[in-house]
Amino acid sequence: MDDLRIIELYFARSEQAIKETDRKYGKLCFSLANNILSDDQDSEECVNDTYLSVWNKIPPTRPNNFRAFICKIVRNLSMKKREFNRALKRTQNVAVSYAELEEILPDTRTAPEWEYENLGKILSDFLRHEKEAARNVFIRKYYFFDSISDIAERYAFTESKVKNMLYHSRGRLRECLKKEGIDV
Repeated sequence: MDDLRIIELYFARSEQAIKETDRKYGKLCFSLANNILSDDQDSEECVNDTYLSVWNKIPPTRPNNFRAFICKIVRNLSMKKREFNRALKRTQNVAVSYAELEEILPDTRTAPEWEYENLGKILSDFLRHEKEAARNVFIRKYYFFDSISDIAERYAFTESKVKNMLYHSRGRLRECLKKEGIDV
């Protein structure tokens, strides 16, 4: 079923909307949640919470990109759950991904508020100018928190190539942020 039809089911308040959403995006949502949480039970809970959140947001919201809308919700819920569980354990992929970007992104204790308002726009512009392969690898690593081996398998690259692409992308991002006047 296409996304527009699923959205119409939400507007009609049909429970079939949740079933169709799960059928079309359930694996993607679970994979995203599990990459962040590394726990099947917590991931399943976040996916279910995502469906409830979508149910509560549609209507009145009518997302232009339903897939991105759902991914954003499941990612945010998973990150909140990860923070909640943080005292118990740390997720390796997420911790490593954040550590890699900490060297580039401004320090939250010293950066002015306006930098954070513009950071998302700058990052989006940076990614638009990256080659498609580099952009996809960057997004899989730092948004979806895929492991290096998963990214390599997905795009038929060697792990070494993926690491090299990420290294060079981070370097270009660092230069981009410097040009924008953001201290890194």
